[in-house]
Amino acid sequence: MNTIVTLIVALLRVFLPALVKASKPARNVELRDRLRRRVRWTWPLVLVVVCLLSGCATRTIYIPDGTPVRLRMTVRDVKVWVLDKQGQPVPGRMDLPEGWYVLPDDGLVAQGGGDGRSQ
Repeated sequence: MNTIVTLIVALLRVFLPALVKASKPARNVELRDRLRRRVRWTWPLVLVVVCLLSGCATRTIYIPDGTPVRLRMTVRDVKVWVLDKQGQPVPGRMDLPEGWYVLPDDGLVAQGGGDGRSQ
């Protein structure tokens, strides 16, 4: 998105001064009014197209609850529950490597009961 904004700003900086320099006062009132009407109807269409195209880069996929997912890239400094020597859950942090499968928390570990695995 940032590159698109930069590109638009660069194009405006190049073409806007040339357009201002090339524009002359309209002597033909009828032509001026016709062009203004055309721009007035074209401008909302351009805004709609820009709004529609701005959302093309994002995609949301719904994953049902309880479904494992495989990580495509390493996720750093993730808050996890780990078991200590007595088998009690304690909070911890770790990096989840690319390719690992992750599952949602069933709630047993956070409550201090169970070993965190589904029954």
